[in-house]
Amino acid sequence: MYQSLEKAMELITPTCKIFIQTGAAAPQQLIRGLVNRAHELRDVTIYQMHTEGEAPYADPEWKDVFHVNCFFIGANLRKAVQEKRADYIPLFLSEIPSLFRNRIIQIDFALIHVSPPDEHGYCSLAVSVDIAPAVLESARYIIAQVNPNMPRTHGDSFIHVSMITAMVDVQDEILETTIAEPDELNTRIAENVASLIDDGSTLQMGIGNIPNAVLKKLAGHRRLGIHTEMFSDGIVDLITSGVITGEMKKRRKYKVVSSFMIGTRKLYQFVHDNPVIEMLDISYVNEVHIIRQNPKMTAINSALEIDLSGQVCADSIGSKMYSGVGGQMDFMRGASLSEGGRPIIAMPSVTSRGESKIVPWLKTGAGVVTTRAHVHYIVSEYGIAYLYGKNLTERAKALIDIAHPMHREKLAEAAHLMKKSSQLPYPGLLQQ
Repeated sequence: MYQSLEKAMELITPTCKIFIQTGAAAPQQLIRGLVNRAHELRDVTIYQMHTEGEAPYADPEWKDVFHVNCFFIGANLRKAVQEKRADYIPLFLSEIPSLFRNRIIQIDFALIHVSPPDEHGYCSLAVSVDIAPAVLESARYIIAQVNPNMPRTHGDSFIHVSMITAMVDVQDEILETTIAEPDELNTRIAENVASLIDDGSTLQMGIGNIPNAVLKKLAGHRRLGIHTEMFSDGIVDLITSGVITGEMKKRRKYKVVSSFMIGTRKLYQFVHDNPVIEMLDISYVNEVHIIRQNPKMTAINSALEIDLSGQVCADSIGSKMYSGVGGQMDFMRGASLSEGGRPIIAMPSVTSRGESKIVPWLKTGAGVVTTRAHVHYIVSEYGIAYLYGKNLTERAKALIDIAHPMHREKLAEAAHLMKKSSQLPYPGLLQQ
């Protein structure tokens, strides 16, 4: 079953549909092998979530060979999507597996990255389970790069060697992402978010500067749980110190539930053969009915901009696609329905260019990921705006109060004109 990379990639045929595994599990050797065959292929369609590492199949020279579709836009595909060399499929993360299970998308070749088989013949999908189980159930052929550096994780991560068409032995280091220590801005945001987290809460948060800063502010908390689509190094110290115990959860009590991870070697060593960590199918992890059953479910997500009525744009900058819908709405809704739950959007008040992220109206073409009817807490470094149950005037005031001081006057003027005209925000309003 073990083959050379070249021999395994000879299986790939023109006009086929290919799945590439997510995040840090992106099989870099198989990707390189695929691109090495580009001159012999045509009309190959690729499906993926976001991947770490290189994505050479999306380079301009191969735009007529590989047609790339992603369910979430990572940094390595952002330019390709914006230049129309790749495309984006908008969908709630919880619903993506149904595309494959219902054969709406039929995958021919699944390219995956796994741990070596155990004595029973089972490999582990390791750091990235998410949508892979659904793909692997229906894929016609599975090509795996098998890596002893891959951790063996528990949950829905196992695949038996009998399901794998070809195996390629590799010795790669797992792709790592290091997050810088929180600066003053992210620390202030984190302090505001941490003030909303009660002991006994179950947390959902991603990776990045703000989630990392929030986790560092939770050392004094107790009996926290984790039910999150993704995580990074930040939870390790909280588990080992006894802050995260999972004892208050109703689903998968005492377990850290997730679907994929991206971090450093420290994280990958911690999760290896660790029964506390359960890597599960994303259709379970992001299912609203499951999420809401955990009391005090606290979902912490981010935004690119928010208008004064509370509409949250998290996937695009105007009409320019930037990331994706992801699991934000899955968890915002699940947390809002949880007993004592708190759905939170946390973000800096301004962009890196000093533009306000709280705006009278969203940019033309911007997508609404969390609607004004779903939003509860908005957090910036200047405070917390609680919008749930508030009317449009009250929402605007609350958001202006947590905007950057240099933008508050213009936002107040816009809000006044909106109220005067009895209209919701739209670009021509300030010219009236």
